[in-house]
Amino acid sequence: MRDYKNITAYKMADELAVKTYRLTRDFPKEELYGLTSQLRRAAISVPSNIAEGASRQHKRDYLNFLFIARGSLAEVEYLLHLARRLGYLGEAEHERIDGLRQQVAKTLFGLIGAVEREAKPLLRMLGVLSVFGLANLIRSLVFGPWSLVQTMVSPRVSG
Repeated sequence: MRDYKNITAYKMADELAVKTYRLTRDFPKEELYGLTSQLRRAAISVPSNIAEGASRQHKRDYLNFLFIARGSLAEVEYLLHLARRLGYLGEAEHERIDGLRQQVAKTLFGLIGAVEREAKPLLRMLGVLSVFGLANLIRSLVFGPWSLVQTMVSPRVSG
């Protein structure tokens, strides 16, 4: 298990979530259950998914949670844009928070790339399993690689 607290992307996403909460305090009260809530939930989803993914045993699962975090970050981007267009954020506020969001995105994309590189041999093996089937793989391991060739070349007999 990875310690998510030491992951740079997590630390930066956590900071983005805190700043998002502080920033949305000044949004109109009628937005409390609308834009304010949606933006806060999207912002906390990013570090939450990094943390949850880091606790997963398999890199494939970890990657899935990182992809979810990436999607939540895209949602934050749009919601900040909308808040700016609606006049809930000034230009300077928007530039500051969006600059942090962009840094989180770069760091998160780097983390995804690193985990993908680590997982590539495993993902390749899973691809082989899906192409040849688990039974054929087991057959070749038990009876040797020629049994797999014979299975693929010999005609199938139907009963």
